[in-house]
Amino acid sequence: MTAVLHSPTPAETVARSAEGLAGVDPGRVVPNPWPGATEAELRIRAIEMAAALVAEEPNYSRLAARLLATHITAEAAGEGVTSFSGSVAASHAAGLLAPTIAGFVARHAAELDALVDDQKNDLFEYFGLRTVYDRYLLRHPETRQVMETPQHFFLRVACGLAASVAEAADLYALMSTLSYLPSSPTLFNSGSRRPQLSSCFLLDSPRDELESIYDRYAQVARLSKYAGGIGISWSRVRSRGSLIRGTNGHSNGIVPWLRTFDSSVAAVNQGGRRKGAACVYLETWHADVEEFLELRDSTGDEARRTHNLHLANWVPDEFMRRVEADAAWSLFDPKEVPELTDLWGSEFDAAYTAAERAERYVKQIPARDLYGRMMRTLAQTGNGWMTFKDQANRTCNQTAKPENVVHLSNLCTEILEVTSDGETAVCNLGSINLAAHCTDAGMDWAALDRTARTAVTFLDRTIDLTYYPTPEAAETNRRWRPIGLGVMGLADVFFRLRLPFDSAEALALSTRIAERIALAAYDTSAGLAEQHGTHPSYADTRAADGVLHPDHWNAANSPEWDAVRARVARTGLRNSLMVAIAPTATIASIAGCAECIEPPVSNVYKRETLSGEFLQVNKYLIRDLVGRGLWTSGVRDAILRAEGSVQDLDLPSDVKQLYRTAWEVPQKALIDLAAARTPYIDQSQSLNLFMATPTIGKLSSMYAYAWRAGLKTTYYLRSRPATRIAQTTVSATLPTIGPDAEAVACSLENPEICEACQ
Repeated sequence: MTAVLHSPTPAETVARSAEGLAGVDPGRVVPNPWPGATEAELRIRAIEMAAALVAEEPNYSRLAARLLATHITAEAAGEGVTSFSGSVAASHAAGLLAPTIAGFVARHAAELDALVDDQKNDLFEYFGLRTVYDRYLLRHPETRQVMETPQHFFLRVACGLAASVAEAADLYALMSTLSYLPSSPTLFNSGSRRPQLSSCFLLDSPRDELESIYDRYAQVARLSKYAGGIGISWSRVRSRGSLIRGTNGHSNGIVPWLRTFDSSVAAVNQGGRRKGAACVYLETWHADVEEFLELRDSTGDEARRTHNLHLANWVPDEFMRRVEADAAWSLFDPKEVPELTDLWGSEFDAAYTAAERAERYVKQIPARDLYGRMMRTLAQTGNGWMTFKDQANRTCNQTAKPENVVHLSNLCTEILEVTSDGETAVCNLGSINLAAHCTDAGMDWAALDRTARTAVTFLDRTIDLTYYPTPEAAETNRRWRPIGLGVMGLADVFFRLRLPFDSAEALALSTRIAERIALAAYDTSAGLAEQHGTHPSYADTRAADGVLHPDHWNAANSPEWDAVRARVARTGLRNSLMVAIAPTATIASIAGCAECIEPPVSNVYKRETLSGEFLQVNKYLIRDLVGRGLWTSGVRDAILRAEGSVQDLDLPSDVKQLYRTAWEVPQKALIDLAAARTPYIDQSQSLNLFMATPTIGKLSSMYAYAWRAGLKTTYYLRSRPATRIAQTTVSATLPTIGPDAEAVACSLENPEICEACQ
C-alpha cells in the first residue's frame, strides 16, 4: 500500500514554528480559513498576524520569520528547487548566474549542499528575512517566484567570492550566523553574469569644459546602473557670471549643470532594484556656494532646485578658523584660482590668502554669515553635510605624494580616497555585526579577530572579481586596492552589557573594538601582500614611509602594533585603505541589529521601506522590563504615546538612562565616540547627528565641536520629524530663530551655554 503523506494544517505549521519561543501563543496567529484559500495564502495571513504582535512580544518577530522561511522554501520548491546545487543550476539556466559559479557548484555539489544549514533561518527577525525575500533572493524572470532559499542565497554569495569549497564554507559560516555581511551590491550581484560588487564610486570634478561635464554624466549613469552610490565634486566648474572667452558671454554657474545631473540620477534606478543616488561636494570658497546651499530648498525658483541630489560641503580648516575669529571669507571663481582645488593644509592656506591679497575674489562675506547659512541648510533639509578637507587629506594613507589628493567623500561620507580627472575611486564594503560577537560576559575578542581577518580577505577578493562599469574605476581600484570594513550593532553591545552611550565604559569599549579590527585588518593585508604582492601604488603611501594611520594620533603604542608595524615593513600592504564605517541601513535590518554605530531612533517605531511597513521594537528594553515584571499593556501604550521614549515613564532610573533614544543621548557623546575611534579608521565613518528641534546656535556649536575633535566627516543631521512613529522620511522644519550671525556668534563665543552637545 502506498503511504499518504500528511500535509500539515495551518495550526500545525504555526505550532511547530513557535517551538522554543518564550511568550508566544501560537493560537493567536492561526488564521481562519476562507472559501478557496490556498495553503500559501493561509501562511501569508499567519505571517501578517504574527508580525502585528511584535510590539507586545518581540518573539513574534521570530515566529513570523520562521513562517516566512517555510513559505520561501515552498515557493522555491514550486520552481523545482530543493537543494543549493539545484538552485544554482536552475538560476544559471534562467540566465541569472554566470557559467563560472555554475561550473564551480556543479563540480562540488555534494560538498556544498552539505554546508547548507536551514536551522540558521531561526536567527532572522521578520523584517530582516522579509528584506532578503523581497529584495535579494534570485527570482525567475517570468514567474517572479524565488529560485533560492535564504541559506542558498548566503552560500551563493560566498561561492561567487570563493576560490575553494573551504573558502566558501568560511564566508558562509559568517553570513549564515549574521556575524558579517557584505554590502548590498555584493549581495545583489555575487555570482551573477555582471558581478558589480562595489558599493560606491567617487568622481573628481569635471574640467570646466562642456565635453568633460557630459562625460561625467555618462560615467555616473554607467556606475549607477549597477547599484553604485555616487559621490562627485563640482568644485572646478566656473561660477555664475564668469566670462566665457570663446563667446564673450557669461556663465550661468554650476546650478543649471547640477539641475541636469539631478534628472540623470533620477532616471537611472540601479537596475530596477533601488533608486539612483548621488552626493555633490563643493569647496567652501566656490563663488556659487550660496546658491549651492539652496538646491534642496522647498521654496524659491524650482528651475534652480535639485531634489534628488544630496549635498555636502568640502570645508577647509581656514574657513572654520575664520568662523571662530569672526573674520571675512572670500569667494572665488575656480576659473581664476584653479590651483585651490588640488591644495590642502598649509599650502592651501598660503595660496588662498595670496589670491585674496591679489583681489582675485568675486566677493567677500563674513565667514559667520556663510557658516550660519550652512547650518540653516542642515536644519531645513538634513543635507549640506559638513566634511573636512584638511583632516581628510592630512591623515589619508594615499596622500603621501603631492599629486595625490582627496577631493571629496562618497554618498555616505565614510570613504576618503584620492581622485583625479582620470581616476574614479571605488570602495568595496562589508560590516561586522558586533552583536553576534558579544555575550553577557563581554566581547568575544578572538571571534572578532577571526571575522575581521576573513572579511578583509574577501573584501580584497572583490577587487579582482567585480565588474567595472568604467575604465577609470577599474584602473584606480586595482592600483590602490582600497576596502572598507565597518561595523554594525554597536548599540546592541551597549544594551547587552548595560553601558549607556555616554558612559566612560562605552567610550573605552568602542575604541577598543575599533583598534582590534584595525590590528586584524593591517595584519591580514600584510599577509595578503606576502602572498600576492603589495598594491601597485604602495610606494606612494604613508605606510611605505613607516607611518600607519594611528601614528597621526600617536595611538599605536603597544606590542601588538609593534608586531604589525614590523610585518608591514617587511611585506608592505595589499590594500591602501581598510576600515570605513558605512550606514548599514539595509544589511543591519537583515542581521537584526542596530545600524552601524548609532543609538536607536526610537524604542518602538514603524519603518517604511520598499518592502512595506514594519513595526520595530527594542527587544532589549522589552526583555529588561519583562524580567522586572514591568512589561504591561499600560507601559506599552505609554511608550507608543511617547513616540518610543521611556524618559517620562515611571520606570527605574537605570532603565531610562540605558534606553535613551538618539534624540535623548547627548550629541557630544556621539562625537566623542567617533573622535576616539578615528585613529583606527583609516577612511571615515558615516556619523549621523540628531537634534529634535535644530537651531542655528545649537548646530553652530555642534559642528564646530566636531571639527575641533578631529572628525573627518559627518553625515545627515536628523531632526525629530525624521523618525516619528507615523513617518520615516527625512524632513525637518526650522524653528523660528534669530539672525544667523547673532546665533552663530552666541554659540561660538559662549559654548558653555549652548545645549547642542550637552
